[in-house]
Amino acid sequence: MVQADARRLDEGPLDSALAASVRAPKTGELVARRLRRMIADGELKNGDFLPHEAQLLEHFGVSRPTLREAVRVLESEGLVELRRGSRTGARVRIPGPEAVALPAALQLQIGGATLADVYTARSAIEPTAARLLALTGDEERYAALEAALEGERDNLGSPAGFAVGSARFHLRMVQLAGNQTLALMAGMLHEIILRQTRNAVRSSGRPGMDEQALKSYEKLIRLVRAGRGEAAETFWRKHLAAADEIVLAGQAATRVIDITD
Repeated sequence: MVQADARRLDEGPLDSALAASVRAPKTGELVARRLRRMIADGELKNGDFLPHEAQLLEHFGVSRPTLREAVRVLESEGLVELRRGSRTGARVRIPGPEAVALPAALQLQIGGATLADVYTARSAIEPTAARLLALTGDEERYAALEAALEGERDNLGSPAGFAVGSARFHLRMVQLAGNQTLALMAGMLHEIILRQTRNAVRSSGRPGMDEQALKSYEKLIRLVRAGRGEAAETFWRKHLAAADEIVLAGQAATRVIDITD
């Protein structure tokens, strides 16, 4: 039972300072933890309603205020949507990358992070993702990246459109690599990269820059389709170094807050 879970676990001797710093979780937090696990395990899917209150009260053996506290915890985490006055109850809402992107951008702003910080992080993420994608041998993933490239070809002649498509191509490549942690990290940086890329393309006025980018994307796809992981990683690292030099020209010390505000 949840009540049993709430008992203290420090029955043995503990250092007094440590004991003072340890707090047993409230029963509402334990119920929220169980429900969160059900969502993570797929027992409750996006769009599902939580079971009726009476069922949950019987299942967890807790009071109504405790159950409602648990639901409020999940609501604050963006995992459920609760419409006040609705008789249907709380509905599961699986958050997307934007759920962590905004808080991450705020942390970068508060910490005084620069664009150079952000692009260095991207250079640590994307080449590894390129290698992993090449090693999957998954034709469907390669076709999906090819589709992203075709969409980018349609943006030629539109600097703003190409900037958006470029940022999306980079993000899509990481997503297709199959490593969820790398994809999450890339998604956190996406909005900052998108805004700076858009600014750089608008102000650079360099003829042929978009065409050069397309050629690089084409070569990357050839390498990953051939399963050449190390070559894909090396090539993409060099591509990013050259591209970042252009994008960050005179802007490396610009603070993230100056881009996102």
